Amino acid sequence: MPSEQPTRRRALRTIGTAVAVGGLGAGSSVAQDDQDGGDGVDSPYTAVYRDTIDSVVLVTVTGPRGGGGLGSGFVIDEQHVVTNDHVVSNATDGGVELQFNTEAWRTASIVGTDPYSDLAVLRVENMPDAASELSIVDREPAIGQEVLALGNPFGLDASISQGIVSGVDRVLPSPSGFSIPAAIQTDAPVNPGNSGGPLVSLEREVFGVVFAGAGQAIGFAISPRLANRVLPALIEDGTYEHPYMGVAVQPVGPEIADAVGLEEAAGVLVVEVVPDAPADDVLEPATPDQPGSGDVIVAIDGEQVQNQAQLLSYLALETAPGDTVELTVVRSGEEQSVEVTLESRPEPQLPATPIGPGR
Repeated sequence: MPSEQPTRRRALRTIGTAVAVGGLGAGSSVAQDDQDGGDGVDSPYTAVYRDTIDSVVLVTVTGPRGGGGLGSGFVIDEQHVVTNDHVVSNATDGGVELQFNTEAWRTASIVGTDPYSDLAVLRVENMPDAASELSIVDREPAIGQEVLALGNPFGLDASISQGIVSGVDRVLPSPSGFSIPAAIQTDAPVNPGNSGGPLVSLEREVFGVVFAGAGQAIGFAISPRLANRVLPALIEDGTYEHPYMGVAVQPVGPEIADAVGLEEAAGVLVVEVVPDAPADDVLEPATPDQPGSGDVIVAIDGEQVQNQAQLLSYLALETAPGDTVELTVVRSGEEQSVEVTLESRPEPQLPATPIGPGR
């Protein structure tokens, strides 16, 4: 029968596919049939599931030498599906296939990828009629807000898990060597294979793109504000240019605050400046074993910087390459202002080791 070939192909891939990129990668298992069940059940989760699941896809990837993996994705307009870069980064030409909740299969082409935000956009010809656009909001969720993670954990098709937003503005390492800022933390169970699926509210709005699970009921999603900056550029240009200052920073604790003359422990200490980066010859890094040396960044464009997360989020969400930012720094006990003109990030060299979380 014509429908047997994709199912058999999926089963063969699933059996031979290992979990990739630790907790970040796509997982594998034999996919379950599409069954939402619960006829007559009065549950807000069931209602959201039924209204959104047809727009969530199983992403199957064929890689070099027959390898591959599984992940998730969701429809963002009549031609495009969003997923994670790490789900499709090793796909061969024509090696990305999508299965919708209706059991329809489509071959997808990769429109654009961005390893820095771990986002990718796929193009689908002849999108199934049942797959409508899921709306990504342009604001952060509230801590404590209920959310649902939709996707394919361990390859189990069309799954849903429930939780709350546990935190916002998290900074997480990525394989690119740069940190992913402004991430959403949730206690909704996230497992290998959920990567690329939507984190949705009970109002059917997407509050993040799931990209990592850390076990013990901790998962992470890419911020909707970051996604809304990156995704249009991937559709238009196939790439996104991130702003780059070229520094590594660390938190300012009481010892450093006392050494540089701060009344309270706040801001970030510059511990390294990349040679020939925009910050080179502008910011002064700390000398090892001398906590009172080096610049402490306490504000950017007039916005207070309390920690690394705030600095990274501001750069990621409020600036672009070519912008000049004004940094308020404490240097040798004196507060002063300096300017840095941002550039585009250099190409990642994977695998890479980050210089530090402030990069």
